[in-house]
Amino acid sequence: MTARSPGSRIDLPDREWCVLGIDPGTASTGYGVVMETGSGDYELLACGVIRTRPEQPMHLRLREIFLDIQKLIHEFQPHEVAVEELFFGRNVTTAITVGQARGAALLAAALADLPLTEYTPATIKQALTGYGNADKFQMQAMVRQLLDLDEAPHPDDAADGVAIALCHLQTGRFQALVAGA
Repeated sequence: MTARSPGSRIDLPDREWCVLGIDPGTASTGYGVVMETGSGDYELLACGVIRTRPEQPMHLRLREIFLDIQKLIHEFQPHEVAVEELFFGRNVTTAITVGQARGAALLAAALADLPLTEYTPATIKQALTGYGNADKFQMQAMVRQLLDLDEAPHPDDAADGVAIALCHLQTGRFQALVAGA
C-alpha cells in the first residue's frame, strides 16, 4: 500500500473497529490505520510518515506532528489510538525528543476524546510474532501475513505504526476471548 498524507475526511465502509497506530519521533513519526472487519480480518486503510525538517525549531516540529495526527484522526475516525511507549536507551537526548513527539500524539488523541493505549516494543513484537525479541524481518513478515499484503509497508517507521495498530487489535481480541471464557 502506498503512503498517504493526512487529508480530508473519507467515507469508510462499515467496520467493527479502527485503530490509529503511532510510532513517534521528531524527525519522522510513523503511522498506520488498520481496521478490523466484521469477519475478523484486518484491512490497512493507510500508512505513512509525518516528516519534519531538522532545521525547524522544535516547537514548530511538534506543532506539525500534532496537526498532522489531528488530520489523520479527522480523516479516518479511529475508535482508538495506540502509541509505542518510550524506550529508554543510552541516548538521553534522543529519548527526550521522542518523548516530546509522543506528547504531541497523546495530546491529539486526548483532544479527540479517543482512548489511548501504550505498548512497549517487546509487547508489540510478542503480540504479532509470539516472540518479544523478534527482528524487523519477522515483524514485517507477520504484518504482511495479517494484512494479506504483497510486501511490507514502507518506510520502516510506517511499518512500525501499522504493527502498533495490529498489536492493539490483536491484544483486544485476546482480551475479549479471555473475558468471554
